Amino acid sequence: MAQLSSSAFEFHNISSVFPVWIWIWIWSSQHIWNSNMAQQQQQDELFPRPLYVFDLPEEILYTLQLRIQPTAAGPDESASSNTPLKLDPHAIEGTEGEEATPSSATSCALCGLSFNDLQEQRSHARSDLHGYNIKQKMRGRKAVTEPEFEKLIGQLDESLSGSDSTESDDSDEEGADGAKKESTLSALLKRQAKVTDGDAEDAPSKKRKRGAGKPPMIWFSTPKIPSNTSLGIYRAIFSNDQQAKEEGVVETIQQKQLSPKPAPAPQKPKREEEEEDGGVPVGPQIPQGTSAAGPHYFLCMIGGGHFAAMLVSLTPKMTKKNGIEDRSATVIAHKTFHRYTTRRKQGGAQSANDNAKGNAHSAGSSIRRYNEVALTTEVRDLLTEWKPLIDSADLLFIRATGSTNRRTLFGPYEGQVLSIKDERLRGFPFSTRRATQSELMRAFVELTRVKVNTVDEAALARQAEEEAAKAAKAQAETTGKPATPKPAKPSKADEEATLHTTQLQALIRRSKAPGMLSYIQSNNLSPDFRFFPPEQNHHAPTPLHLAASSNSPACVFALLVKAGADPTLPNPDGKTPFDITGDRPTRDAFRLARSQLGEPKWPWDTANVPSALSQAEVDSRTAREKQEAASEAEAEKARKAAEAERLREQDKARMGEQREKRFGKGRVVEKPRVTAEERRAEEARGMTEDMRVRLEREKRARAAEERMRRLAGGGR
Repeated sequence: MAQLSSSAFEFHNISSVFPVWIWIWIWSSQHIWNSNMAQQQQQDELFPRPLYVFDLPEEILYTLQLRIQPTAAGPDESASSNTPLKLDPHAIEGTEGEEATPSSATSCALCGLSFNDLQEQRSHARSDLHGYNIKQKMRGRKAVTEPEFEKLIGQLDESLSGSDSTESDDSDEEGADGAKKESTLSALLKRQAKVTDGDAEDAPSKKRKRGAGKPPMIWFSTPKIPSNTSLGIYRAIFSNDQQAKEEGVVETIQQKQLSPKPAPAPQKPKREEEEEDGGVPVGPQIPQGTSAAGPHYFLCMIGGGHFAAMLVSLTPKMTKKNGIEDRSATVIAHKTFHRYTTRRKQGGAQSANDNAKGNAHSAGSSIRRYNEVALTTEVRDLLTEWKPLIDSADLLFIRATGSTNRRTLFGPYEGQVLSIKDERLRGFPFSTRRATQSELMRAFVELTRVKVNTVDEAALARQAEEEAAKAAKAQAETTGKPATPKPAKPSKADEEATLHTTQLQALIRRSKAPGMLSYIQSNNLSPDFRFFPPEQNHHAPTPLHLAASSNSPACVFALLVKAGADPTLPNPDGKTPFDITGDRPTRDAFRLARSQLGEPKWPWDTANVPSALSQAEVDSRTAREKQEAASEAEAEKARKAAEAERLREQDKARMGEQREKRFGKGRVVEKPRVTAEERRAEEARGMTEDMRVRLEREKRARAAEERMRRLAGGGR
């Protein structure tokens, strides 16, 4: 009792220092930490070692269940394999004997879809389907459903599936062109743009690979693990048919299980000579008697002058580390090359720089060209040597950045080993670094290792509550304020009128009379077509008004004579087209049209058009004006010459008067004789010492030239 009283006294003293809410926060944090530690301990007991796809424990293998997969993957999910897939297991699986019902708050009104939790809704917001429907809404078109979108992307020319995407973190591997595969959404929009221009009918559509628009991971659950934990396997390790039938993926995994084989007896590796010109061999070639009967993968990376390839068996071998048995990969063969082919600190391959700017003539460029050819030869020779094992490989994982590197692997060339149309071909569905042996092994481990992701349900619940609170607060702030009216959706007729307005105005402003007439005839438009919207075309509502205000006589004459436009139609200000003309050639176009069309055609006086004017009258007036302008120019020239002569006479008389006033009338003033020394002093007056030295040097040079000329003349 005394001990209890002492503890209570201590707690009372401490609690008097700290508020009660701090003790509650400390207790809750400790509780959460203990819960996480217990969960981690349970996971470590269940998974004492990383899970290998082709050698799963029986308690996991035969209880594996496929989770509900999202319809499309956002760009963030396919960028890296380390990104966790956050799903709410309770919302997906539901309770026993009861199906989960989607919440009305987690839905997309644009696409007409509902989701089980907030994370699925966010994943959908980053998907290509949602982005495409946003583009459709901006264009005033109807949103498409998920089956319609799948049908659209099925007609694309090139496969853009998540398992075929490859990225590189090494700047040397970017390649000369820096080309990256475009996303499904951008490819679809580009294709629709071509269809709009009428080019899609001529281009043959190719069948697109299955699995497009899906995330790179397939997620599973099992009763042996907590409900908030998921197991993920890369979609790329399955064939196209297996990816198309996701319901049979579990059976496929069960059929692909392989028993580990004992490790072979250690052998002393043979030391290989280093290859010439930067070749760095890593590991042996295909050993004699190697069997290719077992399942195996071919992995290859090339970029920035680095090449690495590996044939690895899917059957693991058992090894012992510190007395504990463990699995390790069985490498059938591997090889790496490196050649100096990229321009240091400038980026890009030498061949790409030559194609863009022409061949350089430096020593380094010659070495890089030679190394490119040598690297291509070495790579193709190695592929030819490994051809039997490559042909029998289950899958081919290849990363080749840049057109030069892709041409090195896929040709075309004689004896080609790899084909771009091979159904086994895959890209690495995660970021990769420089092509090395260690990077290939890391990629293989990443591809075949099962990912374990745990969702923090408490954090998700708090995040959902915060989002709901923010939405409620925003709604409360807007309550009582007049809602901004949404702009009315334009009708199809308004869209067509806007398009015609844009095209006609562009042609008229550039004075393209033939193109304007052709557009009006091909679209069956009236010559008095009213521009849309009317409030933005108040001053010039018709093509004739716009041609007159733009001072385009060619368009005015074409609209009146050939198209039959009405010159009497006023604009909202009551002005006819003739009233808003800005120069005489445009006004003459109206008078010429009146002369050719005749008086009965239109009430020209109502249109304020003056009397008719024939082409001959226009030509004679133009000639007369040119003659008058030439006469005026000649008269002006003569006037200027007379004025200049008069000014010269005045200057001469003024100089004479000044001379007489100074020296007397009738006296002739002789110039005083100036000696050579005085002349030189006068010339050098005001000059610096440097200028005087330069002047003396020039005088001596001229004197020497004069003497040489005299001597040459006397010799003849």
